[in-house]
Amino acid sequence: MKIVVCIKQVPGSNKVEVDEKTGVLKRDGVDSKMNPYDLFALETALRIREDQGGSITAMTMGPRQAEAVIKEAFMMGADEGALISDRKFAGADVLATAYTLSQSVKQLGDFDILLCGKQTTDGDTAQVGPEMAEYLDIPHVANVTKILEYREDAIVVEMDMPDTVEVVAVKYPCLLTVEKDIFQPRLPSYKKKMSTKDRPIRVLSFKDFEDQDEMKYGLNGSPTQVERIFPPSGNDKREMYRGTSVEVAHNVSDKLVELRLV
Repeated sequence: MKIVVCIKQVPGSNKVEVDEKTGVLKRDGVDSKMNPYDLFALETALRIREDQGGSITAMTMGPRQAEAVIKEAFMMGADEGALISDRKFAGADVLATAYTLSQSVKQLGDFDILLCGKQTTDGDTAQVGPEMAEYLDIPHVANVTKILEYREDAIVVEMDMPDTVEVVAVKYPCLLTVEKDIFQPRLPSYKKKMSTKDRPIRVLSFKDFEDQDEMKYGLNGSPTQVERIFPPSGNDKREMYRGTSVEVAHNVSDKLVELRLV
């Protein structure tokens, strides 16, 4: 079984500046971590490998410092890593990101299962996985909560829909986006960290892709643009009311009337 897992490096804090011109987060110099939802996808890959054998390739898109999440994946048990990095990919929306990742998967060769987390904590769109599947022309299932059975030509999974829970057999090669808590992610291993510290990470850039149309990548290939994005302003103003319960209740009532909340 050959498994590819998409992971992403996301800001480790909500205190991130925004480029006012492009609406893109300024990630330079910001503490980062692996997207929490991707930990469940990686753990799912490890469980599948334990049951069926095979190999796991962890793939991420970002600047060179994104190699850190690939190394973290090695510490959890991934076999290989691929970094998709090029200035031409910067500023991509979900559609351009999905297209770039789909082109990267093609360069990695044949696979049986492509796994993604449900969504990312910085974008929260939950669209990249299904869009990748469409570009790759493979079947996909979202919101997977359980793996029920492995067949010779398909995997049987349970998916959580808004009003129902459905069981689906999806043929290989396929893409699954998994829900959190499908499995409990294991902790990184210090022993694996030491044994994989020199393991090479494959780097793919624009020149490695079959499709050399620059209008499909990065900001150029993004049909959606953020008109305005800004961090929420803090508000720590407060008023203290003292007195009897009746006096305090009157003060609160007067304040609500003043603010036109009642």
